[in-house]
Amino acid sequence: MRYWWVNQNQTFEQEVHGGYLWSPKRKANRARNPFYEYMREVAPGDLVLSFQGTYIRAIGVAQSYAYECPKPAEFGSAGPAWDRVGWKVEVYFLTLTHQIRPADHLNTLVPHLSVRHAPLQKDGRGKQGVYLTELPPALMHALARLIGREAQDLMTANHAGEHVGSYGDGLVEWEEHLRREIERAPLLDDTEREQLSLARRGQGRFRRSVQCIEHACRVTGVDRIEHLRASHIRPWRDSDNEQRLDGENGLLLTPSIDHLFDRGFISFEDDGHLIVSPVAHRESLGRMGVPRDAPTPLGRFSRGQRAYLDYHRNEVLLRAQV
Repeated sequence: MRYWWVNQNQTFEQEVHGGYLWSPKRKANRARNPFYEYMREVAPGDLVLSFQGTYIRAIGVAQSYAYECPKPAEFGSAGPAWDRVGWKVEVYFLTLTHQIRPADHLNTLVPHLSVRHAPLQKDGRGKQGVYLTELPPALMHALARLIGREAQDLMTANHAGEHVGSYGDGLVEWEEHLRREIERAPLLDDTEREQLSLARRGQGRFRRSVQCIEHACRVTGVDRIEHLRASHIRPWRDSDNEQRLDGENGLLLTPSIDHLFDRGFISFEDDGHLIVSPVAHRESLGRMGVPRDAPTPLGRFSRGQRAYLDYHRNEVLLRAQV
């Protein structure tokens, strides 16, 4: 179990009542932001303290890993901001009965503030620009003692999965929106619309093109085509129409490995070596076909595949900060 602090001054009502965290992937200038990157490290069962208006207002239990999702509609736009894709984590939040003001407990808290990425200034105010950051265990224990039983009870039990509800709904809604856009696109003929729709399921022209390049699952070694799915390297939802049909934007994977790859639990180096996300549940991965020892690479990827893999590693893979 890891502990997180989220500053929700502008989005407290939406996120706590909606049961999630959401952040952009990058800053407006496309630079990386460590406080957005932390979203990729959250795992089910982690605890999240919600800070708003100088008080710790709520405590949450993460119910999912991060996944790609457009900016929620309730953040102020007329509908979901389909072109603003970020990270979403499902969280079960409990509004605290005893809401504490960290500035009132500086003598207790300041000795535990980490030098790197601390959520608070030494006067107890929240740091500008911090969205999500990890709390050292000593600081979390100090805060839990101040909050009382509501926090202490959650820290002593494994609550992962207890309140799981609509995991991934935002992603499904996004892909359905994209499918409808393709259906309405005036410059596409019926054949092109059909092929783009089939490509979403790893079928049609896209699958045939992938089969000309790939011949087996690069993780399990399964080479019977009836047991393999054509999986997009740069996800269908993140691709333009040309990329959606490009065979070099594809791998042949067994269904379980396809799921792990699509959700960012695994990826590949350019030379074919498997990358396993630090947050992935190792026991589950083994049951889904990922061998305990890294599989022998099935050769290097093509130049086109390597370009798509660079995107996957940087924009999809769930990974610890460097």
